[in-house]
Formats: sequence, C-alpha cells, structure tokens
Amino acid sequence: ERLVESGGGSVQSGGSLRLSCASSRFSHRTFRMAWFRRAEGKEREAIATLTSDGRSAYSDFVKGRFVISQDGDGNVIDLEMKSLKPEDSGMYHCAARWGVTYAEDWSQSGYYNDWGKGTQVTVSS
Repeated sequence: ERLVESGGGSVQSGGSLRLSCASSRFSHRTFRMAWFRRAEGKEREAIATLTSDGRSAYSDFVKGRFVISQDGDGNVIDLEMKSLKPEDSGMYHCAARWGVTYAEDWSQSGYYNDWGKGTQVTVSS
C-alpha cells in the first residue's frame, strides 16, 4: 500500500496524540486526503481533510480539538489531536485520491481510492 499510518495508542481523557500518514506521493502529487475513523459497532466517520494546495476542513465534532497539517518535507500528513474524549476511540485510517483536489463531499469514503491499514486510538475515561 502507499499510505502508512502511525502514532496511535492509549491515552486518558483530555490527553493528546499525533497521528501520521506517510506517503512519498504527498510531496510531489496533487491530492486530496482525509482521516477517517471507525469505532467498534459504529459507522465510519470522516474527521478532517487536506489538499495538496493547503485547503483543510473538519467535521464539527473535532473542530477546535484536531489539526491536520503537512510536515516540512511534504511526505507526511499529521493529525494533531487534543482534548481527547472516550468517544474519539477507534481505528483511524488515512485515505487519498491522487491527481485531484476537488470533492463535492470530502466526507464520503467512496471518493478515496487509496487507504492505509489504520492505527488504533483508545481514550479511557
């Protein structure tokens, strides 16, 4: 696969984690990428998106707590997560669509055609 997530782990409520999504394509390809998560027994949720031209958007339930960014060398997209809650627990995946930035609805998982295997986040109360 071309996307590799890292940074998951276990934290207490109120804690922070930084997830990373690595791909050498991020530094030289046009893209729209996004972070998704799926909690056990629940549907997949879109969290945040970032395009190669620097546009970002967030789902309401993470605004003000999560920040998506591209690192200095361009090969990694980070998701900085603060003020974590137990309901933030789940398997976090990054996804990308290469060659385009436009999305009518970035939160639709079907828009993306490249996915990582995921990294687990567990937030305890």
